[in-house]
Parts: sequence; structure tokens; C-alpha cells
Amino acid sequence: MKKWADYLISAVQYNFQHTHIVKVYRHLDTGDNVVSLNIINRMIVVNDLNLRKTYKTIFKNNKDQWTQGEDVRLIGSTGFITTDPNCTTRDNLGNLSEF
Repeated sequence: MKKWADYLISAVQYNFQHTHIVKVYRHLDTGDNVVSLNIINRMIVVNDLNLRKTYKTIFKNNKDQWTQGEDVRLIGSTGFITTDPNCTTRDNLGNLSEF
């Protein structure tokens, strides 16, 4: 398996109003395996992206294998994280599972 990114995100937790992401479930991409790490605050993702670490979303396919999703990027100076670079000022990592 080719390494997809430094870190991978498989699930998200939104705030009560469902307006922004509070936490994500982060995995390590070793190039050979997807290793479960931990649940982290979204600001860690923002800080990592500012440090040029790479993130992608991941999904389980019908064979229970990880499939790569989209690149995760920062939008604007407010630090919104998104997979859709449409300049919308909100968090948007697509249709990831919620926890």
C-alpha cells in the first residue's frame, strides 16, 4: 500500500449545534498499514496542517478495508478544516461517520 498521508481521519464529532468539528478520530498511515491512534481535538489537526503535515479522510469499503478519501485542507485564517476547497467558512470533512 502506498502511503496516503501523514495522518488519516475516519470519524468526526461536531459541537451541539453541528456547526463545527470538535474532535476527530485520527490514524497513522505507515505506508503498509492504517494504525488507530486516538481521538484528538480539531486544533491539533489545524496546528499539524500549519506545520505542513498531511491529512486525508478514510472510509471502510464493503470488504472492511480502508479506502482513501479526500485531502484535508485549511480554509482561511480562522482554521476551518475541509475536504472541499469551496471557501465556505465552516468545517466540512464530507460524509465521515460521527461519534
